[in-house]
Amino acid sequence: MIKKIKELGKDTAVYGISTIVGRFLGFLLVPFYTHFISRSDMGIYTNIYAYVAFLNIIYIYGMDAAFMKYSSLAAPEQKKQTFSTAYLFVVLSTLALTAVLFLLRLPFVSLMAVPGLYGKLVYYVIFILLFDTLTLIPFANLRLERKAKKFAVIRLANILLNLGLNLLFFIKFRMGIEAIFAANLIASAFSFLALLPEIWRRLCFRIEGAQLRRMLYFGLPYLPASLASIMVQVIDRPIVLALTDADTLGLYQTGHKLGIFMMLVVSMFQYAWQPFFLNNAREKNAKEMFAKIMTLFVLASSLLWVVISLFIDNAARWEIAAGRSLIEKHFLPGLVVVPIILLAYLFNGIYVNLQAGLYIEEKTKYFPLVTGAGAVVNVAVNLLLIPRLGIVGAALAVLASYMVMAAAIFIFAQKFYKIDYEYGKLLKILGTIFAVAILYYYGYYHGGLTIVYKGLLLLGFIGSLLILRVVEKKEMVRLVKIFLHRGL
Repeated sequence: MIKKIKELGKDTAVYGISTIVGRFLGFLLVPFYTHFISRSDMGIYTNIYAYVAFLNIIYIYGMDAAFMKYSSLAAPEQKKQTFSTAYLFVVLSTLALTAVLFLLRLPFVSLMAVPGLYGKLVYYVIFILLFDTLTLIPFANLRLERKAKKFAVIRLANILLNLGLNLLFFIKFRMGIEAIFAANLIASAFSFLALLPEIWRRLCFRIEGAQLRRMLYFGLPYLPASLASIMVQVIDRPIVLALTDADTLGLYQTGHKLGIFMMLVVSMFQYAWQPFFLNNAREKNAKEMFAKIMTLFVLASSLLWVVISLFIDNAARWEIAAGRSLIEKHFLPGLVVVPIILLAYLFNGIYVNLQAGLYIEEKTKYFPLVTGAGAVVNVAVNLLLIPRLGIVGAALAVLASYMVMAAAIFIFAQKFYKIDYEYGKLLKILGTIFAVAILYYYGYYHGGLTIVYKGLLLLGFIGSLLILRVVEKKEMVRLVKIFLHRGL
């Protein structure tokens, strides 16, 4: 079992290179943007990308998940046909959707509430969606074949190109928020071109009807589920804009973006987790192994949560020049939401862990119920709390929705694929997290968040884990080795 967990750790580390670097560079762009665009422009670009996120789901309609499922089961001689069936159908549907969106571009601009000055951004959006969709199945194939290094190289090149073009377009050409979209489009086109050799080697230019029907039957339930899931992730942006203004949305987006550290951990884990549990589901000790992985994930994530939550504001206020902090000062009030967003993504990680049971037992029809519940809670809490608490209310809505999703998927997964998790340890970790969160916000609202207070909270958190016997010293060493890929 330890060997299998180490394999997961290795793949997680490799995928994590591109994910960590990408999110980190994305984090670096946040302070960069705060120095070059207004809070209002930050809100406009944020709102547009919320709609892009919805359209990404519609464009792929679960075919990437269906491809991974049936390619993992296919015999070696059938894998080329499986890839061709999925990819060619996605190409055809993507071209059709692109044509429709182009014809309806003016109503689309109005729907997104984009000011007339920024109307041309819709053209960037259309082609970003095109190129991004055409890379999803090739990237999924690299994951399934455990070609993590090639995956990481292409992703890293995309990220660095995007970053470089952002700097060039902002600083030299003074393109404003158009720079963000232009850089994204060029980087997306690059990824497609880089994957063309992989695509060409696997195409046989024939769609197998029976296989396509199986894929659609498996994948289409992901569409409502994924739409509900993306609502949980981005619906707060349009709601914040509707209930406040673009300036407030820009402030919220800055704090939300600084919560990406937990999201990157979940993302890099998810890239390795899905093929891992598919390939190991038939192992005799699979359920015991999955239970241990859950505990290790929650423990590692909790340590990350407490460190970032306590010290992110110190990093943001660090002066890079006289009178200039890392985050421009008028964006700093958005930091209040960071610990809440981080905790929300921790529960998202628990949700990702729990997906294995429904995936293995092919009970994907329950995903829409789970994510739908999260979406309903998200919208309801947003509408209830934003008028009262502002951006803190929006952050609490994200947390509430991920907690509901984790609880709902646990109920369904245990019904069809029961795993005896280490409940005692998990409850102790989560209880300690909530205790630290309460003490953190008490200090925040009473002006007591001194460096000494934060240090005591950190020591108290680690000490509690040891006192409650959540982790032994040797297990902590093993945990660090697995997740940091040292000595493996």
